[in-house]
Amino acid sequence: MNSGTIEEEDVSTISILLFILAGLAEIGGGYLIWQWIREGRPLSFGIIGGVILFVYGVLATFQSFSSFGRVYAAYGGIFIFLSVLWGWGVDHKTPDLYDWIGAGICLVGVAVMLFAQRH
Repeated sequence: MNSGTIEEEDVSTISILLFILAGLAEIGGGYLIWQWIREGRPLSFGIIGGVILFVYGVLATFQSFSSFGRVYAAYGGIFIFLSVLWGWGVDHKTPDLYDWIGAGICLVGVAVMLFAQRH
Protein backbone atom coordinates (compact mmCIF):
# COMPACT_ATOMS: atom_id res chain seq x y z
CA MET A 1 0.00 0.00 0.00
CA ASN A 2 1.42 3.36 -1.00
CA SER A 3 0.77 6.17 1.45
CA GLY A 4 2.36 8.78 -0.78
CA THR A 5 5.63 8.79 1.15
CA ILE A 6 9.02 7.78 -0.13
CA GLU A 7 9.94 4.27 0.94
CA GLU A 8 12.98 3.82 3.21
CA GLU A 9 14.84 1.96 0.42
CA ASP A 10 14.21 4.87 -1.92
CA VAL A 11 15.55 7.32 0.67
CA SER A 12 18.74 5.25 0.94
CA THR A 13 19.14 5.14 -2.84
CA ILE A 14 18.43 8.86 -3.16
CA SER A 15 20.86 9.66 -0.33
CA ILE A 16 23.64 7.61 -1.90
CA LEU A 17 23.04 9.23 -5.29
CA LEU A 18 23.09 12.70 -3.71
CA PHE A 19 26.36 11.90 -1.92
CA ILE A 20 27.90 10.70 -5.19
CA LEU A 21 26.67 13.75 -7.13
CA ALA A 22 27.91 16.09 -4.40
CA GLY A 23 31.26 14.33 -4.38
CA LEU A 24 31.67 14.56 -8.11
CA ALA A 25 30.71 18.25 -8.00
CA GLU A 26 33.15 19.06 -5.20
CA ILE A 27 36.01 17.08 -6.68
CA GLY A 28 35.29 18.27 -10.22
CA GLY A 29 34.97 21.91 -9.19
CA GLY A 30 38.10 21.75 -7.07
CA TYR A 31 39.95 20.01 -9.89
CA LEU A 32 39.05 22.77 -12.35
CA ILE A 33 40.27 25.44 -9.92
CA TRP A 34 43.46 23.40 -9.38
CA GLN A 35 43.93 23.26 -13.15
CA TRP A 36 43.48 27.03 -13.42
CA ILE A 37 45.82 28.02 -10.58
CA ARG A 38 48.39 25.22 -10.53
CA GLU A 39 48.47 24.11 -14.16
CA GLY A 40 48.04 27.49 -15.88
CA ARG A 41 44.69 26.74 -17.51
CA PRO A 42 42.45 29.67 -18.54
CA LEU A 43 40.42 31.68 -16.03
CA SER A 44 37.28 30.02 -17.40
CA PHE A 45 38.39 26.79 -15.66
CA GLY A 46 38.38 28.63 -12.33
CA ILE A 47 35.00 30.26 -12.95
CA ILE A 48 33.36 27.01 -14.02
CA GLY A 49 34.98 25.27 -11.06
CA GLY A 50 33.52 27.89 -8.71
CA VAL A 51 30.04 27.43 -10.16
CA ILE A 52 30.32 23.66 -9.79
CA LEU A 53 31.44 24.08 -6.16
CA PHE A 54 28.35 26.20 -5.55
CA VAL A 55 26.21 23.38 -6.96
CA TYR A 56 27.98 20.98 -4.58
CA GLY A 57 26.95 23.14 -1.62
CA VAL A 58 23.32 23.15 -2.74
CA LEU A 59 23.18 19.38 -3.39
CA ALA A 60 23.84 18.55 0.27
CA THR A 61 20.71 20.41 1.34
CA PHE A 62 18.57 17.82 -0.46
CA GLN A 63 19.63 15.06 1.95
CA SER A 64 16.78 13.66 4.05
CA PHE A 65 18.91 13.42 7.21
CA SER A 66 18.16 16.22 9.65
CA SER A 67 21.64 16.65 11.12
CA PHE A 68 24.05 18.88 9.21
CA GLY A 69 26.99 17.34 11.06
CA ARG A 70 25.95 13.76 10.27
CA VAL A 71 25.37 14.55 6.59
CA TYR A 72 28.74 16.23 6.19
CA ALA A 73 30.61 13.62 8.23
CA ALA A 74 29.11 10.81 6.16
CA TYR A 75 29.75 12.78 2.99
CA GLY A 76 33.41 13.04 4.03
CA GLY A 77 33.75 9.27 3.80
CA ILE A 78 32.13 9.20 0.37
CA PHE A 79 34.39 12.09 -0.69
CA ILE A 80 37.50 10.13 0.31
CA PHE A 81 36.44 7.10 -1.73
CA LEU A 82 35.50 9.22 -4.76
CA SER A 83 38.80 11.13 -4.52
CA VAL A 84 40.73 7.87 -4.76
CA LEU A 85 38.66 6.91 -7.82
CA TRP A 86 39.12 10.38 -9.36
CA GLY A 87 42.88 10.23 -8.88
CA TRP A 88 42.93 6.82 -10.52
CA GLY A 89 40.58 7.58 -13.41
CA VAL A 90 41.31 11.23 -14.18
CA ASP A 91 44.87 11.84 -12.93
CA HIS A 92 45.98 8.30 -13.78
CA LYS A 93 47.59 7.82 -10.34
CA THR A 94 47.11 4.18 -9.37
CA PRO A 95 46.00 3.83 -5.74
CA ASP A 96 47.96 1.35 -3.67
CA LEU A 97 46.56 -1.28 -1.33
CA TYR A 98 46.50 1.13 1.61
CA ASP A 99 44.57 3.74 -0.36
CA TRP A 100 41.88 1.12 -1.06
CA ILE A 101 41.86 -0.17 2.53
CA GLY A 102 41.56 3.36 3.90
CA ALA A 103 38.78 4.26 1.48
CA GLY A 104 36.96 1.03 2.35
CA ILE A 105 37.18 1.78 6.06
CA CYS A 106 35.67 5.19 5.37
CA LEU A 107 32.74 3.62 3.52
CA VAL A 108 32.10 1.26 6.45
CA GLY A 109 32.04 4.32 8.70
CA VAL A 110 29.54 6.02 6.41
CA ALA A 111 27.26 2.98 6.53
CA VAL A 112 27.40 2.91 10.33
CA MET A 113 26.63 6.62 10.64
CA LEU A 114 23.76 6.67 8.19
CA PHE A 115 22.08 3.30 8.41
CA ALA A 116 22.55 2.01 11.97
CA GLN A 117 19.30 1.51 13.88
CA ARG A 118 19.01 4.31 16.42
CA HIS A 119 16.63 4.44 19.33
